[in-house]
Amino acid sequence: MSTVITVLLAEDHLIVLEGIKMLLSYETDIEIVGEAGDGRIAVELAEKLQPDIVVMDIAMPELNGLEATRQIRTRVPKTKVIILSAHNDDAYVKQALAFGASGYLLKQIAGSVLPSAIREVHHNTSCF
Repeated sequence: MSTVITVLLAEDHLIVLEGIKMLLSYETDIEIVGEAGDGRIAVELAEKLQPDIVVMDIAMPELNGLEATRQIRTRVPKTKVIILSAHNDDAYVKQALAFGASGYLLKQIAGSVLPSAIREVHHNTSCF
C-alpha cells in the first residue's frame, strides 16, 4: 500500500484554489489537509499541520509566497514547497530555489503535471 502524501494549498484566488482541489481530489495518494489564502496563514498552517508538501502561489496578500516558502523551510524543514506561479521569470525561479523551494511550476501547465510533480518532490526529486 502506498503512502498518502499530505498537501497544504496556498492560493489567494478562489477559482484557482477550487480548480486545484478538484484536480487533486481524483488522486488517491494525495490528501489536501489545509488551505491558506495568504502567505502568513500558509506558514501558520504548515507549522500546525506539518504537511509533506505545500503548493504555494507567489503573489499573495500579507506575506508573499517566496518569503512564506523561506519561513516554512526554516520552521518545518521536512515540509517541501512547490511554487505554482503565473510568473515565467528566471529571477523568481532563482529566488524560489534560494529560499528552499523544491519545485517551480507555471500555472499554464497541463492538469496532469501537478500531481506528478507532487509525487516527484515527495520522493526527493525537484521539478523546475
